[in-house]
Amino acid sequence: MQFPISRPRRLRKSEAIRRMVRETRMTSDNLILPAFVVAGEGVRQEIGSMPGFFRFSVDKLEDEAKEARDLGLPAMLLFGIPESKDPLGSGAWADDGIVQRAMRRLKEKVPELLLFGDVCMCEYTSHGHCGELVDGEVANDRTLELLAKTAVSQARAGADLVAPSDMMDGRVGAIRDALDEAGFSDVPIMSYAAKYASGFYGPFREAAESTPAMGDRRGYQMDPANVREALKEVALDVGEGADILMVKPAIPYLDVITRVRDAFELPVAAYHVSGEYSMLKAAALQGWLDEKRCALESITAIRRAGADLVITYYAKDLARWL
Repeated sequence: MQFPISRPRRLRKSEAIRRMVRETRMTSDNLILPAFVVAGEGVRQEIGSMPGFFRFSVDKLEDEAKEARDLGLPAMLLFGIPESKDPLGSGAWADDGIVQRAMRRLKEKVPELLLFGDVCMCEYTSHGHCGELVDGEVANDRTLELLAKTAVSQARAGADLVAPSDMMDGRVGAIRDALDEAGFSDVPIMSYAAKYASGFYGPFREAAESTPAMGDRRGYQMDPANVREALKEVALDVGEGADILMVKPAIPYLDVITRVRDAFELPVAAYHVSGEYSMLKAAALQGWLDEKRCALESITAIRRAGADLVITYYAKDLARWL
């Protein structure tokens, strides 16, 4: 039908009508809050490049987790900054590692909250890369054993789900085998299935103290120009036993989210990464845009593209706004 019979504005004329016919809906149930855990006590340290976001010691993380729970958020994704680092990143799988200590405390104090453990080596290695280095290159197969040990250690500490973010070939299968062998066959894997070598990770590297000491991560993270490769990566992770698939970053890769959503039946997550958060924050602090409106619009776009879950530093704000 053509104008004047067809008038789409009829269904936009009031907020009540707009709400009734809205295609994409958001609730707190769709959101996961990242958190950075550091050594010490009483630490609540704002991250310079991420205004309004903090690093927490384990005791202060408990307060953050309780607030997240009270806001209706279902889950947190934990990243650890250890007291010391070494070439293998042994703090990642230590029984008394920073993330393991945090998980045990949160499981005791805030048992309702789901805990995702980030499984990677970059925060723990002295060189800042995501695995063991051999002749200056990350050794894929030798790193698999370290990732598997890390996942099992986190499961023992109380992780409800583990989330490998390293982009080593075969890591989902190695982690699945290790979890099953250790008696954790019911712990799901949320795989960073399509993780791109993005410039939008800069603030995270400050927050997690994980900037590579040499080189970069383009040899294992994906080329931003590729989408067919993303579908291949995702298919491999599905075949190895992934339970949830992730695309990272989110806004610059909405097309990838949609392609993954259309091609696979598993739940799809997207990571609204630190650079995406910091750009909105910086513009809002300058008075250049409406932070609430633009943050809600951004996360709605990620959901509209097909993401079932969104990991975002705006999770608490969004829960309040929603």
